[in-house]
Amino acid sequence: MLSYPATIPLSSRTLNHLAERVRIHRQQRRSRWRRLDPGRQALLTLAHLRNGDTYARLAAGFGIGVATAWRYVREAVDLLAAAADDLATAMQRIRKLAYAILDGTLIPIDRVADQKPYYSGKHKRHGVNVQVIADAAGRLIWASAALPGAIHDLSAARVHGIVDALASADVMTFADKGYQAAGGSVRTPFKRRRYRPTLSRRQKVVNRTHARIRARGERAIATLKTWKILAKLRCCPRRATAIV
Repeated sequence: MLSYPATIPLSSRTLNHLAERVRIHRQQRRSRWRRLDPGRQALLTLAHLRNGDTYARLAAGFGIGVATAWRYVREAVDLLAAAADDLATAMQRIRKLAYAILDGTLIPIDRVADQKPYYSGKHKRHGVNVQVIADAAGRLIWASAALPGAIHDLSAARVHGIVDALASADVMTFADKGYQAAGGSVRTPFKRRRYRPTLSRRQKVVNRTHARIRARGERAIATLKTWKILAKLRCCPRRATAIV
């Protein structure tokens, strides 16, 4: 089998951050010996998450077994997930923003035994629904736990308590038409209805301005999708939340 060197488009700061968490975890468990040191385990994990390399390829490149590669990646992912902010913690930063942008995205997955809950009629594919909150510059502030893809964006936002949290913090929030009737501080564009087949000139201007603001939220979703592992999850959907 041939091997070759490759790069990961991440900074050494990211590697050191994860390596330190792995090192502390090993000290707490009093782990004496591992096939890879904390730095190499962190590099292995980042290669899997960022570049989407399979366990078989990583095992061959790092000189370990496939089961060992799987175990190392799972351990490091769980350490990162445990340090993630919940919504209440994230709201401490969100309430300081001039305004927030709320959007949902579908993370594709392989088909599972119980397909119906994960099939999104909107995207015509199987996946999990993740809600994203971004700031005015499009920076990712918070990402929700993953729900089955069949769930509507507004329903998902309510399940996570996002709408109520934003309303309590009185944060102006821009969202797309999928969040119509969300209420609170969520603002959505005007939508044509049966009794209103056309929009007025003022409503069209408001919609264009709203779209320009909301488009910045796509940068936050792009931040997630630059991690190639999220291009299509090939693990159990229950692992999606930890990976996100």
